[in-house]
Amino acid sequence: MMENKEQIIKLAEENVLHTYNRYPLVLDHGEGVYLYDTEGKQYLDFAAGIAVQALGYHYPGYDEALKAQIDKLIHTSNLYYNEPAAEAAEKLAHVSGMSRVFFTNSGTEAIEGALKAARKYAYGKGHRDKYEIIAMHQSFHGRSMGALSVTGNDHYQEPFRPLIGGVRFADYNDLESVKAQFSEHTCAVILETVQGEGGVYPATEGFLKGVKALCEEHDALLILDEIQCGMGRTGYPFAWKEYGVAPNIMTCAKALGCGVPVGAFVLDEKTALASLAPGDHGTTYGGNPFVCAAVSKVLDIFEQDKIVEHARQVGAYLEEKLDALAENYDFIAERRGRGLLQGLEIQGRPANDLVLKSLEEGLIVITAGGNVLRLVPPLVITEAHVDEMTEKLERAFSR
Repeated sequence: MMENKEQIIKLAEENVLHTYNRYPLVLDHGEGVYLYDTEGKQYLDFAAGIAVQALGYHYPGYDEALKAQIDKLIHTSNLYYNEPAAEAAEKLAHVSGMSRVFFTNSGTEAIEGALKAARKYAYGKGHRDKYEIIAMHQSFHGRSMGALSVTGNDHYQEPFRPLIGGVRFADYNDLESVKAQFSEHTCAVILETVQGEGGVYPATEGFLKGVKALCEEHDALLILDEIQCGMGRTGYPFAWKEYGVAPNIMTCAKALGCGVPVGAFVLDEKTALASLAPGDHGTTYGGNPFVCAAVSKVLDIFEQDKIVEHARQVGAYLEEKLDALAENYDFIAERRGRGLLQGLEIQGRPANDLVLKSLEEGLIVITAGGNVLRLVPPLVITEAHVDEMTEKLERAFSR
């Protein structure tokens, strides 16, 4: 086993396709809300594997559930039933208040399924010319060709054009812009309830309710991407529940499995009954017993230990501390976000430099959008961890 940091980095650079500019950090293990590198240095984790590790590391009961499932069965395919998938689907449908679940391997695949379901819904109702999807500028939905086609960022799209057709773009939080893109060909609107990669922008209540009303007026479907902002991160089971605006299709992933690769798209009853049918969609690994054992256990822990309520409480404290930082430092233009999904817009210096300075102080944070410092810690952090983060971040600022 290699323990030399430089040796590990060299091996990766020689053998792994270079699609990420990684930080010079080799992580070895985690405990609670802390990560440790191969040299034994401790880091307070305010990135959570990009909003994945909602329960931190080695949360009581989580590891044991996965180990027990490994001893039973890891994979069977979707040609047969398995108990963890049935249980996980029932729990996810219940907590979301929606009807049917399709498990995927990732958030990107959840987006692909949601787009197919929307087009099939219109097709099945005899509207073969109703295929257009309205997406938002500065959105991010994934890297596959379908998900990329509804990602409103030229930087991501340019090298891979032509993309999938029938997509129009509107401005986020601008209802008139969405209205201008609607036509008799519109089958769905897709947006993030809180834009993450685009710079941490929450939807306004008026915008979300207005888009929902437009969709109902035109018998189009509302797809809400909750891959990053869902699963309790904003202090609600899913971010849309704060607004009281239920989607027809919701996508989720990241914290859904708290570390195992799993996503899902969830449909309301109307959409489930009139969209995807046998033969329309599938996946070999999606919903296998191993990942669904994780999903089932995560949802149990969330309910039993009141994780969402805790996240709402600590999220309010985090907002207070970040607002104080924004008041004290001129280079922080604005604090944005909901709950434990927060962003500090930085001006006059690169946010990525602050990420590197924070690493030196033993704090892991990430960036978003053009120049935003993004904080997406495990939902199980305490106010003491917020205080520790603030101290480390201020030391990074001073450097």
